[in-house]
Formats: sequence, C-alpha cells, structure tokens
Amino acid sequence: MTTARNRAIDRIRRDRTLAAKTRLLEVVEATEDDVEEPTFKDERLELVFTCCHPALATEAQVALTLRTLGGLSTEEIARAFLVPQETMAKRLVRAKKKIKAAGIPFRVPDDHLLPERLGAVLAVVYLIFNEGYGGRSDLAPDAMRLGQALAELMPDEPEVHALLALMLLHDARREARFRGGELVLLPDQDRTLWDAGQIAAGRAALDRALALHGRGPYVLQAAIASLHADEERDWPQIAALYGELGRLTGSPVVALNRAVAVAKADGPAAGLALLDELAPELDSYRYLHSARADLLRRMGADLDARSAYERALALTTTEPERRFLQRRLADLRRS
Repeated sequence: MTTARNRAIDRIRRDRTLAAKTRLLEVVEATEDDVEEPTFKDERLELVFTCCHPALATEAQVALTLRTLGGLSTEEIARAFLVPQETMAKRLVRAKKKIKAAGIPFRVPDDHLLPERLGAVLAVVYLIFNEGYGGRSDLAPDAMRLGQALAELMPDEPEVHALLALMLLHDARREARFRGGELVLLPDQDRTLWDAGQIAAGRAALDRALALHGRGPYVLQAAIASLHADEERDWPQIAALYGELGRLTGSPVVALNRAVAVAKADGPAAGLALLDELAPELDSYRYLHSARADLLRRMGADLDARSAYERALALTTTEPERRFLQRRLADLRRS
C-alpha cells in the first residue's frame, strides 16, 4: 500500500509537471509564431496617428503634428494655414496646454479608432508633401512613404488611395519643374522628363479609390492632377472638378484654382473677375497675386500686372519662385 501510494504521488507530480511544462511550451510557441507585426510599418506614421487625438480641434491636431513630427517651423505651418505666424504660435501653445491639462495619452489608437483620426492624418501628410513640393525637397519623399504606409494600413479607405495618387501624379513631374535651378511652369515643361511609370501608378491608385466609391476631396484633386497629365488638358472639366471640390471644402484656395481653370476655358477676363472676388480673403496669399498678374499680362494691362507681380514677389519665400517673378517683371518692363 505504501509503495502504491508513493508511485501514485510520483505519477501525480509528473503529470502536474508535464502539464506546467506543456503550458509553458504553448506560450513560447505562441510568442514565436503568433507575434503580430507592428500596426504601423512606419514609426513616423504611428506618431502622426498618436498626435491626431480627437480631443483637439482638427486644425490643432494638424498644426501640432507638423510642428512636432513634420519638422516644419511655426512660420511654415502658418503659411500653410494662411494665418499670421503669431496666430499659429498661439494655437500651438493652446494645443499643448490642452494635452497637459486633459492628460491626453500619447499612445497608438486601437484599429477601430483609426478612421476617426484619418482626416487629420491625411491633412498632415499632404501638407508635408506640399512643403516638400514647394521647395523643401527632402520632405516630399517622406510624405509619399507615409502615404504608401497608409494605403497598406487602411486598404479600404478611398481617400487614402486618392491622396497617394495625388502625390504620385504631382511628384512625377519633379525632374521637369526646374531647369538650371529656375522654376518651369507646367505648360513649358519637358514632358519627356516626366516619370511615366509614376503617372501610371498614380492613376492606378486613383482607379482604386474610385472603385471604392470615393467621392471625397482627395479623389477630386487626384482626378484633376490626372487631367493635368494629359497632353491636351480639358479645361472645362478641370474647372468643373474644382467647382465640386470648392463645394465640398469651402476653400478659397480651391476657388482660386477654379478661377485659373475658368480663365483657360473662357478667357482671362472671366478668370480675373473670379480672382477679384477672392482678393479680400487671400490678400496675403502670394499665388492670388501671381495669378492676377498673369491674367492682367495676358489682357495687356501691363501696369496693373507689374503691381500684382511686385505684391506676389513681396510675399514669396522660395528662391526659385522669387527669380521666376523677377523674370516676369523684367519682361514687362522691357515691353
């Protein structure tokens, strides 16, 4: 009886040890085989989502993320938002104070929370791209990588694919935008320098967005960019798309672009009338004045065109644009 009891105790102990070891083995195997990939393949994108907390106003989310992670100065962010630098500085301070006072946690949101932050994230990525496209060339590739990571992370979001399409289509003309360090406008660009493969990739991303029934602002902008890549541009269609984009966004900058397209379709006088309506709201926006100057020049109003070019020149911050405007002014003086 004693021997049997001892053997039974040993058997129980062995079974318990085996069960414990088996559970440990299962944990190890699960750790090795079932470890999930990080949600974000780009750590910067992870930080962008973290900063775009819905407790902050969307503009504050975008501005704070651009300042903290995008490497943009307060002046550059203010220019992107069309507000004075002092105003943007105050917004950034208020956003930081709100984060501190509310104890907003900086952590990766759960998957089901990602869509509610998507609008601000897309805005951040596009503003970073625009800053790179406008002069800080190091930022454009970063923005495109973030866009690609977003498309992999959220494959069923049409606006994600549309933003990627938009950046690809614009960036495809990168090599042709400058000649000898001087800015070259789209009609004067050497199309053989355009990246045909990138244009095709951009149009494929746009097709994906349309297949997902996308009708948002980035889809419209990508469609416009695709039309600009055509050898013969359909200006009435471009103007119509800008009109729809303006209804969606209420953006005066979109209205400016529509005015330029209308000028191409219906003549400079029609476009100038639309630009003059925007003058009070966009007086500190250099592209309003350069667009007005171009239309006035085409209409033969050289004196007014010179004044508009001088105003645009005073607001310009990049050297290639400055030299381009100086050349236009010099041409007017010679004529």
